[in-house]
Amino acid sequence: MTGLEKIVSQILDDAGKEASEITAKAQKEAQAILAESNEACRRLEEENRKKLDEKRQVYMERIQSSAELKKRQAVLLAKQQVIAEMLEKAYQSLLEKEDGEYFELIKKMLDKFTLAKSGEIYFSKRDLSRMPSGFEADIKKAAEKKGGELTLSHESKDIDGGFILVYGGVEENCSFKALLSARKMNFLIKFIVCCSHNV
Repeated sequence: MTGLEKIVSQILDDAGKEASEITAKAQKEAQAILAESNEACRRLEEENRKKLDEKRQVYMERIQSSAELKKRQAVLLAKQQVIAEMLEKAYQSLLEKEDGEYFELIKKMLDKFTLAKSGEIYFSKRDLSRMPSGFEADIKKAAEKKGGELTLSHESKDIDGGFILVYGGVEENCSFKALLSARKMNFLIKFIVCCSHNV
């Protein structure tokens, strides 16, 4: 082999070694980049999974909260219907009482609702027509017990049962319908307050 051939052979050997070293280095760098990319993808996948889990959890909590609210509303509505039915039955039973029993109830109501003032008492047309004799005296006695005075008006009011007291132009509606409606409203207010404390 001539000197020139030796030099060319040496250059080719050196170039081959250098190419192998460059290739090995490039492969090592490529593997490092690939490993780094895989790790970045894994981290991104983990973050996305956590975000999806959190969103799923929030969504499930909202669904559960919405279901509980609907359940409470359904229970409240059912209780309101039961109360309304009970009050309607109570109202009808009050209107259907025999005259003697009915006016005994009116006396008890007078003891509760009359004031220590001068006023008038109004009844329905039906009650005025069936009022027992001497009941006007019972009205006066009930008012006197409270330190007041009541005059029976012979003008009827548009009510089914109970009475209306008028003191100085101010009406106190003591009809059965008004009293039962007030009780219903008071019960519902208490029930709603109780439910809101238990939430």
